[in-house]
Amino acid sequence: MSTVKRTARFSIFSLLLAGALVLGLANSAQATPPGIPSTGTALSELAALTVAAEGSSSGYSRDKFPHWTTVSGACNTREQVLKRDGTGVVTDSSCAATSGRWYSPYDGATWTAASDVDIDHVVPLAEAWRSGASSWTTAKRQSFANDLGGPQLIAVTDNVNQAKGDQDPARWKPPLSSYWCTYAKMWTRSKHKWGLTVNSAEKSALQSMLGGC
Repeated sequence: MSTVKRTARFSIFSLLLAGALVLGLANSAQATPPGIPSTGTALSELAALTVAAEGSSSGYSRDKFPHWTTVSGACNTREQVLKRDGTGVVTDSSCAATSGRWYSPYDGATWTAASDVDIDHVVPLAEAWRSGASSWTTAKRQSFANDLGGPQLIAVTDNVNQAKGDQDPARWKPPLSSYWCTYAKMWTRSKHKWGLTVNSAEKSALQSMLGGC
């Protein structure tokens, strides 16, 4: 075989190998929730939000935001997000994840047991209650708590989610500062989509986070 042919075949092989590696990396990367806006759009949506002091937590209960609801067959919203955000997720006949890998963008940890992963409501339910959801119907609160159409639900490390609690970005941000930009975009989009208010400290924190994008 001539040197020219060997070189050509090697070049083609190298290109195919590179393509396979890129495809493999793409398939192993963590999924992202839908509907994350651009920085410019997020800033516009943030500017459009009503600024108001937070309301009272009086009367709040997680039961007033029914979740997780059935999406299809035996699969509920939590199981749907686990499949969406995981890699190589295998489920049993009841749709429970029996294996897979989950990368938590909040803290950079990777988990192989679904029990180590929580589905975070980006805008916490109690925060939503204090920002306008207290006046919603139960049906609307249920839709919010199971929102798969926007960036409101994401699979993250359970302990990190528990540390977040019901705090807004003025009081809590993801441990990985490199994710603050994306987190602020998701938070802003959810508040804008659902017509929730922001308080002044929360808005300032979001502006700062978006300024670092």
